[in-house]
Amino acid sequence: MAKLRKKSLWLLVISLVLIGGLTWPAAQWSRQNVNTLAKRHDSRMSPVIFIPGSSATQNRFDELVAKLNTKRGKRHSLLKLTVHENNKISYSGAIRPRDNEPFIVVGFENNKDGYNNIQKQAKWFSLAFNALTKKYQFNNFKAVGHSNGGLIYTAFLEDYFNRDDITVKKLMTIGSPFNFAETSITHKSQMLTDFIKKRKNIPTNLSMYSIAGTENFENDGIVPARSVEAGKYIYQGQVKHYTEITVTGDHAQHSDLPQNQQIVALLEQYILSKKNTGNTQPLPKSKAETP
Repeated sequence: MAKLRKKSLWLLVISLVLIGGLTWPAAQWSRQNVNTLAKRHDSRMSPVIFIPGSSATQNRFDELVAKLNTKRGKRHSLLKLTVHENNKISYSGAIRPRDNEPFIVVGFENNKDGYNNIQKQAKWFSLAFNALTKKYQFNNFKAVGHSNGGLIYTAFLEDYFNRDDITVKKLMTIGSPFNFAETSITHKSQMLTDFIKKRKNIPTNLSMYSIAGTENFENDGIVPARSVEAGKYIYQGQVKHYTEITVTGDHAQHSDLPQNQQIVALLEQYILSKKNTGNTQPLPKSKAETP
């Protein structure tokens, strides 16, 4: 009888040790998760994350960043990421302490054109985005994509962005060919068809601004204006606000758009915080805006 009691006691001790061994890691994980959520909730950082177009690198927005920093009377930090084909990420630059609105540019080693590559780049961007959120723990951000960068953002929002703890407040696409080279909406590319099919995955609290550049009211030298306008079939009626804006005149050619002075002003008005803004250029009127 004594042996049986002793054996039962040892079994109880072993059970308690095993339970403690299992619950301790779970408790630690829970505590760390709560701390992370608290830090994210309290974070004041609201970065602007840029994605360049095909054939462009993480240096694509250098001139734009320089113009914005000069105009606004204060400097935004600039951090650049390159996602490699092996899923590794390389960094250059840094985010300054107490900079609540840094600029972050995410480029890709494989920066080629084509729908297949855009899908790959959206996945690579999700890796960079997750790394950034883990390190900086921001709870909201603003998004800017030039050319295919706007397509990558669309694929990312539909396929990879499913976060309750992080809000994408605003998206600005610049010369993004949502229907590739098609000049008529009656001919939908496979990419546009897929985007429309999955549009319900896009956050409804988003304000989206689609900017088209035109040299001759037909295209910006590369992207047809009708292809840019096709973005309304993806975003209009799904997001909180959808606005189309057309930029004409000098430097409205596709590759010049990121450093176009009108677009610098549009970024100031619609994307960036209003603190310490300098004088801005007259803004073009929006072509359409829908709630």
